[in-house]
Amino acid sequence: KCSNRAGHGQQTLAEAVGHSCNPAFIKIGQSLGTEKFYSYLNAFGFTDSTGIDLPGEAGTIMHKKEDMGNVELATVAFGQSFQITAIQLLTTASSIINGGNRITPHFGIEALNRDGEVEETFSYPVQTGIVSEETSATMRYILEMVVAEGSGRNGQVQGFRVGGKTATSQTLPRGSGRYISSFIGFAPADDPQVIAIAIINNPQGIYYGGQVAAPIIRQLYENILPYLGLEKTEEPEETAEPGE
Repeated sequence: KCSNRAGHGQQTLAEAVGHSCNPAFIKIGQSLGTEKFYSYLNAFGFTDSTGIDLPGEAGTIMHKKEDMGNVELATVAFGQSFQITAIQLLTTASSIINGGNRITPHFGIEALNRDGEVEETFSYPVQTGIVSEETSATMRYILEMVVAEGSGRNGQVQGFRVGGKTATSQTLPRGSGRYISSFIGFAPADDPQVIAIAIINNPQGIYYGGQVAAPIIRQLYENILPYLGLEKTEEPEETAEPGE
């Protein structure tokens, strides 16, 4: 069982992601095995820093591959027992939904002289092929369903298509009743222009990410999306699965 104590029964992958179902992710981790799973951690960039243009970036704290037994594989598979920065999480999530390009996050765009003229335009590395275009489209669909029908429903913004993923993580020691709750949201779901994350440390009372973090992203996007000049979808569109 997961947070649904009765259990979900048989689920498709999209349903398991929508339910944020830990047992389903454990099965995926077991199916991959430690060697393959760890290769994906490397491929997605989790074991490296992002290279953001600020000093002192923290790295990911992850189990060594040789120390990753069945329990470690299970907990890492559903997103616990390791530490990651918010900017690393956003960078990786962005690469999964933008067609497979891992863009170096940055604040600096250009340098101006005292007259306001551009002296230098900065460029940053982009790693391509993180996932295929087809896989990226599939993930956009699945993550849109998380918001439309699953655990991220509180991230819905009227008139706009939003995709996202909830997260609720226990902090050590287990059983302390302390959690980190978060929600990543991106929009428009079919052609992402903006991505954001909300993180709540040690929420009191209700602690699920979909209930305490997703509404923050909804409130942000209610202002951001109209500001960007994006047109509203007047009637909810029937979203077909990729390939249909």
